[in-house]
Amino acid sequence: MEKVMNILKPKPNPQQLLRDWQRRLRQECRNVERQIRDIEREEKNVQKAIKEAAKRNDMGSAKALAKELVRSRKTVNRLHENKAQLNSISMHLGESVAVARTVGHLSKSAEVMKLVNNLMKAPQIAVTMQEFSKEMTKAGVIEEMVNDAVDDALDSEDIEEETEEEIDKVLTAIAGETAAQLPEARRNEKLKQPATAEEVEENVDDEEEMEAIRARLAKVRS
Repeated sequence: MEKVMNILKPKPNPQQLLRDWQRRLRQECRNVERQIRDIEREEKNVQKAIKEAAKRNDMGSAKALAKELVRSRKTVNRLHENKAQLNSISMHLGESVAVARTVGHLSKSAEVMKLVNNLMKAPQIAVTMQEFSKEMTKAGVIEEMVNDAVDDALDSEDIEEETEEEIDKVLTAIAGETAAQLPEARRNEKLKQPATAEEVEENVDDEEEMEAIRARLAKVRS
């Protein structure tokens, strides 16, 4: 019965499809913008923690946090690229509908297919783009992707290693001045003397706080 109802149900025209797709693309753009704001807000806490770690001469913790900051900034850059590609898809779809008014149906768009495939590699919006891919394939806007191609798109997210140069640059920009203000005698003394019970307890608290900060940052990136 359901199949019969689907057959009898009138198919949406190109204009209706476009309005629905563009509405959902705008919503996805807003989701991306919200994630960028969440990451940037959490980055401020990380910067503060880096400065505090440098003040207590805990450069190991400061460097670890700087690495997280580099990783987050790369995520934000990718999110900005994702948003631009979402807007580009919307623009190309508008052009496709304009053509459809003349030929009577939606035509395939190599550019839209390329953009959709690229966005299927982005973990944050991969599921949404899979849905778009199915709908646009059904509407004749893009060609169907074989299963292997879909799997490759989802698995080929580039994992960029944070280079020492990038980490040191961030660390110097945020904590360089603070670290430089530490008296040399204090730094040497801290290296030579064994830690007291109070310092050990303080270090444990600092490590727990650092792990909590890193966990929050990783959560907003995902």
